[in-house]
Amino acid sequence: MVEADRYCMDILAQTAAIRSAILGVEKLILENHAEHCVETAIQSGDPDEQRAKFGELIGLLQKASR
Repeated sequence: MVEADRYCMDILAQTAAIRSAILGVEKLILENHAEHCVETAIQSGDPDEQRAKFGELIGLLQKASR
């Protein structure tokens, strides 16, 4: 769009739409991790695995909130 010399507001609208789509994908990945990976670790009864998956979840949430 920039190379085609499109209007600035059109370009900004497109970048906002891209950002929104990426946030939606991140949300789905976080939900999947919690529903599958973290849940499996909880059911395993292994405290080390539970801590590891919980730590991963916290790290993902921190990255997603930036």
